[in-house]
Amino acid sequence: MLRILLQYLLPLLLPFLAWLIYARLAHKPERDAPWIGLAAAGVGLLAVSLVTWGLLGGSEPGETYVPARFEDGKLVPGTTEP
Repeated sequence: MLRILLQYLLPLLLPFLAWLIYARLAHKPERDAPWIGLAAAGVGLLAVSLVTWGLLGGSEPGETYVPARFEDGKLVPGTTEP
């Protein structure tokens, strides 16, 4: 659940949260927010985070994925092996 929050929701909501903090400190009304720009910045941050996660995450090249399986009545999660 934390991964979903950090990977998807935080990049989308970060520009809106930053604008809200700025608006409160500058005493500006929230209705004057540049909603299209904030949404575009959120989508841009989301794209950067997904590309970064895809490039830096995962297993090493050449490793083989072993899917989840049952052993002695217990579920063994999937792993990668060299």
